[in-house]
Amino acid sequence: MSERVSLFNPIYYVNGKPHLGHAYTTVATDAVARYWRSRGKDVYFQVGTDEHGAKNAEKAEEAGQTPQEFVDEMSATFRLAWDRLSITNDTFWRTSSKEHKDRARAIFQQLYDGGFLYEDEYTGLYCTGCEKFITEKELDEEGNCPDHKKKPEELSEKNWFFKLSDFLPRVQALIESDELLVRPAHMKSEVLGLFKQGMDDFSVSRQRVTWGVPLPFAEDQVSYVWVEALFNYITGLGYGSNNDEAFTKYWPGVNVVGKDIIKFHAVYWPALLLALGIDPPRQVFAHGFFTVDGQKMSKTIGNVVDPNELVDRYGSDGARYLILSQFPFGQDGDVKAGQFDEQYNAALANDLGNLVHRVTSMAEKYLEGSVRADALVGDAILLPLVKELDAKIEDAFTAFRPDLALESVFALVERANALIEEREPWKLAKDEANRQALEALFADLLGGLQALAVFSYPFFPEASAKIADRIGLGLSEQGETSASAVFTVRTEEPLFPRIESE
Repeated sequence: MSERVSLFNPIYYVNGKPHLGHAYTTVATDAVARYWRSRGKDVYFQVGTDEHGAKNAEKAEEAGQTPQEFVDEMSATFRLAWDRLSITNDTFWRTSSKEHKDRARAIFQQLYDGGFLYEDEYTGLYCTGCEKFITEKELDEEGNCPDHKKKPEELSEKNWFFKLSDFLPRVQALIESDELLVRPAHMKSEVLGLFKQGMDDFSVSRQRVTWGVPLPFAEDQVSYVWVEALFNYITGLGYGSNNDEAFTKYWPGVNVVGKDIIKFHAVYWPALLLALGIDPPRQVFAHGFFTVDGQKMSKTIGNVVDPNELVDRYGSDGARYLILSQFPFGQDGDVKAGQFDEQYNAALANDLGNLVHRVTSMAEKYLEGSVRADALVGDAILLPLVKELDAKIEDAFTAFRPDLALESVFALVERANALIEEREPWKLAKDEANRQALEALFADLLGGLQALAVFSYPFFPEASAKIADRIGLGLSEQGETSASAVFTVRTEEPLFPRIESE
């Protein structure tokens, strides 16, 4: 892997507050960012909000606000949610900012000057809810948008179009050769299927929308929100300005998206970049859809999960665990929100939290809270497992599977808990003749906790620091523990207090 790792989340549309779907993408990407920083990589992680388009203008009017007032307020809710979930983004990019608008206009001008845009009449259907043009074959049996259950608007207007057809063969070849890596593998197959179906040139502008970025060569047109939103990945790095050092340093990178926007990111976006003379992303990773307790998230049903409410109840680390542990990243799945209390108590309060408490309290009680790291005698049990799991965790993060890395964290927790039951230190402590064996056992267990602090850092940044602190070690901002010849142990309050179900 390159010494630089660049990660880009989709910018989230601000017509509503953050929900579990947004948090799922961002927490997973944050875990990946934290891991590679801990391995010494130069990591760049960009998030942001998508703030233009007719839908936001309509929401602002309903709220009695100007569009700018509305998006300012809504964007702040995403920034707050990411702060509360301990997200370590380097940039929070807003498309209503002057910097983005100026840079987006420069990009449109570059496309126009290159001869890649042309004016034509668009006649067809437009779904304001999706903020995209839609074909009749995409409608449901009632003629509605399948996502929003509303009939799309019939449009006939002058638009500017991008010559997608000029770039489709090159984009297809890049995907087939894995120069543009589309993962998981089933998503690569799905994207390649789009080329067999055929794709038309697409509109990059709207004539009747006012809340957007005006095209520099046609001021009566504003940019189509989906196209302008794609530009954020490079405008956030300074492309289109006089200061593009970050762009030169950190592009290309990995786009992490939901599979509902895979066409835009694996086909349209690379084609636009090729037109600009820019390398496409190194990778587009698309995760799956999920239901909540077997049903699609819906305000009507009342099963929309607010990440802030998760943090209120389970803390930042607890919320991160519940978000990432539900099903394999990259697959479709179901979030068992009705079992969150049970899952939290079982994995965090009981397994992980109780392990740390048992080891530290017994080390204090039986060994005066001081254990030499070199006290191991004979074969260690946990340390060989640590080496094995370290390799598995690296493989998991390389494959963009934070869920598998999380499984390895709990494999160490499970083995350490089992070791305590097998060796029964409370019995060894009854006879001073067992002192050496007791010290060796706790050197192994505390070495396991040291590894656990490092392994858990991408997922539990707060708890990992507490684990390191309780065994006399520091934990850096990059998730690395300090070296010490002696574990100096102390017991404190539970890492994860049990949740009492209401």
